[in-house]
Amino acid sequence: MSAGPAHHQLPMTQAQIQQESHRREAVNHLAKLRSRKPTDKTLPDGVEETLVGEGDVAVAYKKLRDFERRLDATMSRKRLDIVDSVSRNAKRHKTLRVWITNTVEDQYWQNNNFNVDSFDFPSNLESTYRVKIEGRLLDDEDETTRDEEDEDKMDTTEDNTKTATKSGAKPVPAKPGQRYRFSHFFKALTVDFDQPTASGRLPVDTTSIEWKKPERTPAGSNLPASADFDELTFKRHGDENVNITINLYRHEDPERYELSPELSDVIDMSEATRQEAVAGLFEYIKLMKLQEDDEKRNFRCDDLLQKLIGRDSGHIPQLNEYVTPHLRPLPPIKLPYTIRVDQEFHSAPDAPKPTIYDIRVSVDDPLRSKHLVPFIHNPSYAQTLREIHQLDESLAVLIQAVGDSKAKHTFLTSMATDPVGFVKNWLSSQKRDLEVIMGEATRAGAAAEDPVGDEWKRGGKGSVWDTSNARESVNVLLSKQGFAAGHR
Repeated sequence: MSAGPAHHQLPMTQAQIQQESHRREAVNHLAKLRSRKPTDKTLPDGVEETLVGEGDVAVAYKKLRDFERRLDATMSRKRLDIVDSVSRNAKRHKTLRVWITNTVEDQYWQNNNFNVDSFDFPSNLESTYRVKIEGRLLDDEDETTRDEEDEDKMDTTEDNTKTATKSGAKPVPAKPGQRYRFSHFFKALTVDFDQPTASGRLPVDTTSIEWKKPERTPAGSNLPASADFDELTFKRHGDENVNITINLYRHEDPERYELSPELSDVIDMSEATRQEAVAGLFEYIKLMKLQEDDEKRNFRCDDLLQKLIGRDSGHIPQLNEYVTPHLRPLPPIKLPYTIRVDQEFHSAPDAPKPTIYDIRVSVDDPLRSKHLVPFIHNPSYAQTLREIHQLDESLAVLIQAVGDSKAKHTFLTSMATDPVGFVKNWLSSQKRDLEVIMGEATRAGAAAEDPVGDEWKRGGKGSVWDTSNARESVNVLLSKQGFAAGHR
């Protein structure tokens, strides 16, 4: 294959070259300005001694600086705690009450002029029934009332649901602004019919009913109408009582799974998210001290772990792979119901009586949605940080001015106290600095450490060469093999 024709870059015009040059100069100028900005906000030592009658101001400023550091550390730690709490997606359990009722139309007992024994059937007579499934999320007050009044009427089932078939309570209307709806908690719903006993009068439509939640469109933030409802109704033909089973497939975010018996024995949970299962397995390994001493990423398997992963040892980075085969979809919540079409049931004064189920569902913590998330994403927070940064820059400029004034004050005070000695020492310091710049200094490090410089030229007792630091440095130098070999 031959490469395509080379695209030669067009030469820049003179105006473009000048524009690029000005842009680079502006960038370099801004970089220099940023590098020259003072950042230190600490007062120089001894400032409180130079202030006449205002020494308490410097002491108060240092206390405020110390308090500011502790306050910044506390606020940063608390903000990280809030961010961690939001990222954990904490849930609360609430009660979803489901009412199931059915009505009938054109049943033979509803037509007064219809004779069952005659063969003259009206052409437009077709017995039907309509089933309504309605769900509402109970508030905390409603749950308290339900616990106090209906405790003796509830029968707990395996699916963490409660039923009260004898209760005549009517569905409560949705309150204004209610956010959660019946369809929000489930990703699919099916209705299975039991095959009825054939009576020979009318065929019964037992086709299963299925609803699946549509996917949220990327462009829209709201759910479509087919996935945002509190009530689902279907109509079928029939004139006999029919038993049905309503299967509700839970929608959880993050998704929860049913755990296999092997994994459930290890982490002591029957349902969990993938993250919870991996974290529980890691906690079990640490609790049982199964990590290898030499390599912490490896662990030994006891009897329970051998049943789980089928090996004598495992690798901690592969915990997710070990857990995946033991995660199963959650079984549906099954709500049995009998469709009644007989006259005795529908002729009662309080007919139709609903069958009521209470289902425990998980909802977001209201504290998280109302307070924590808005606090984290508050647009005024960034503006506040910019204002604080500007104040810090102004404060650093003031502290730099204070430091310059302190240096001038020290210079003038020292010269006024001992003019001759000050000038002598100052000239000696300038001389040593000039020698270092010109490369004529024999010991640049000493000149940097001691501005006077003359002390290193004098020996004997009382000089710098008689100190313990000088003796130790000389001994270290002489003990080096290279130094000893080169001076034999």
